[in-house]
Amino acid sequence: MSSERGISGSAVVLAFLVGGAIGAGLGLLYAPESGKRTRVRLRRFVEEAQEKTEKAVKEFQGKAEGSVREWRDQVEGVVAAGKEFFEEKKDLLTDAYEAGRETFLRERQKLSGGDSDPASPR
Repeated sequence: MSSERGISGSAVVLAFLVGGAIGAGLGLLYAPESGKRTRVRLRRFVEEAQEKTEKAVKEFQGKAEGSVREWRDQVEGVVAAGKEFFEEKKDLLTDAYEAGRETFLRERQKLSGGDSDPASPR
């Protein structure tokens, strides 16, 4: 379902973790304990949540960087193949043009009955 909306699986997991953290924090605030004990538990919970979030962000960042590198490599490969294809076709067209030009000049010389150099146009 998330792929239909364009949301990645890691974004869904991260949203789930953040939602869970918020819910747990609210549960601690409304728990029937003393204020000091609740604050200590809440502080520990926030520190743990922060560590887990930082770890998840670093992991996601590493995956994103890897994907960008892969994409860049693929694009560079396609560009290189395109350049090679263009050079091949350019050489082919240049050769065909030259062959056509030489044939044209030869035939023109035959029709005019001249013995001049076929490479020099009139």
